[in-house]
Amino acid sequence: MAYIAPASQTSTPRPWHAWIPGWAPGLGLALAVGLVALAAAQLPLLQRWQLSALTVAIVLGMLIGNLAGSRLPAGIAPGIGLAQRQLLRAGVVLYGLRLSFQDVAAVGVHGLLIDVIVVVSTLGLGTWVGRRWFGLDRDTALLTAAGSAICGAAAVLAVERVIRPDPSKVAIAVASVVLFGTLNIFLYPQLYPHLGLDPAAFGLYAGATVHEVAQVVAVGSAIGPETADAAVVVKLTRVLMLVPVLLVLGWREARNGGQRAMVVPWFAFGFLGVVVLNSLVTIPASMRSALLMLDTLLLATAMAALGIETRLSRLRALGPRPLLLAAVLFGWLSIGGYVLVRWLA
Repeated sequence: MAYIAPASQTSTPRPWHAWIPGWAPGLGLALAVGLVALAAAQLPLLQRWQLSALTVAIVLGMLIGNLAGSRLPAGIAPGIGLAQRQLLRAGVVLYGLRLSFQDVAAVGVHGLLIDVIVVVSTLGLGTWVGRRWFGLDRDTALLTAAGSAICGAAAVLAVERVIRPDPSKVAIAVASVVLFGTLNIFLYPQLYPHLGLDPAAFGLYAGATVHEVAQVVAVGSAIGPETADAAVVVKLTRVLMLVPVLLVLGWREARNGGQRAMVVPWFAFGFLGVVVLNSLVTIPASMRSALLMLDTLLLATAMAALGIETRLSRLRALGPRPLLLAAVLFGWLSIGGYVLVRWLA
């Protein structure tokens, strides 16, 4: 008599797709968009406009999210969330490879003081004007102010991890700072002959007031090597201000949420740790280049994920007010930053 296994011991082979992790489809989509953005950013036209892979990624993500809309499968949500959280934190940490304490020392006391004043005043002015003049919610005003004050889209993404706003608010903040940061590329070289600043002082002015690192490089290079070197060092020192800003925001979130313990953005310490490592250890050029490329890809993937979740209807609901706030901050950085440089440099 043939042996028949009990029902509990029989099993049906799992289909091949059952072995795919739940986060894989969404992460794969965001990663694919990030890779396309990375490649597109190398095109001569986009390089001429200094449009970074991060900007291209969020635009492509928004196109997919809005054109596909409800046709996108619900199964992509876990992977999209993973890209917005874990990959974003990893990208912010690796961003520290762009800075060392030797760079900070090269800025000098006056340059460091100007950076601190610019960051603190822009954050304060942006949140106050955004809420009092334009009636914006706290998150939109804070994200736009952070992008203008520190390092453009990367700062917006880092602050997003602490305050966790709606993705549409992140998208409009990124769009605002990219728009006015790009305007700097054309405006600042035209202003240079009329400002009465030597090349090094103009580099200090550009590094302290232009939004994105890539835009600072473009402005400095249009004047000359001395200006470009000074501008990049001052800008990267300004990026370091991201750590105390995130810690203060984490403390405020904890206090406003009624929690006893402070919400610590640990990735900020990771960023600082990478800066320390970059200051103490000479990383081989090939390895450093590969890590910086990986960092850009991580941030571009996170931007793509944010774009996929952003709907134009939500952006329309915010109206022109975020752009008006970004314009006010652009004016403050351009004029107030010039006054600071003439006074302190």
